Amino acid sequence: MSERTLKDIQQEVDTYISQFKEGYFSPLAMLARMTEEVGELAREVNHAHGEKPKKSSEADNSIELELGDILFITICFANSLGIDLTEAHEKVMHKFNTRDANRWTKINTETT
Repeated sequence: MSERTLKDIQQEVDTYISQFKEGYFSPLAMLARMTEEVGELAREVNHAHGEKPKKSSEADNSIELELGDILFITICFANSLGIDLTEAHEKVMHKFNTRDANRWTKINTETT
């Protein structure tokens, strides 16, 4: 599969959603859906890395698929509000690279 930009992915999701009369859900409905998806991710992480193993009768979901669901709803949310996720990412990285530049212990990359 070829590399795609966030803009490409946002367009792909928009093309998919645009084929339906209902279109995007309201922002409040998308926030509720995102919350549901984060809960499903939490459950999978708890099963894989926590103290709560799955019941033998439970379906095999994966952290990867749950993260994919969260990415999809995030893109839907952004698209519905006209937010360019590439621009949003750049703003967030600028914030982290300035505000949090010295917040964490950096790995020493100097050679001795």
